[in-house]
Amino acid sequence: MDLLGSLGQPQASTEVQCSRKGCRNRAEHQLLWNNPKIHTPERRKIWLACPEHLDWLETYLKERLLYRQTLPLPGTTGGTE
Repeated sequence: MDLLGSLGQPQASTEVQCSRKGCRNRAEHQLLWNNPKIHTPERRKIWLACPEHLDWLETYLKERLLYRQTLPLPGTTGGTE
C-alpha cells in the first residue's frame, strides 16, 4: 500500500453523506439555515439530510429559529415535497 502516494489524491466517491452525527447514509435533501446573530440575512449554511434524518434535522433547526428552507439535493430523487 502506498500511503504517501495516496495523500492529496481526490477521493473516488462523490456520494454525499447525511449531516446527522454518525450517519453515513446518502443525502437526498439540503437544509438551508443561518444564525441571525452571526450571519447576514442573505447568508445560507447547508446541512445535508438522508430521508431518515430529514425531520430530525429540520426540527432541530426550527426549534433554534435557524431554519430557512429544505430543497432537493441536485442529482438525487429526494425532495419531492
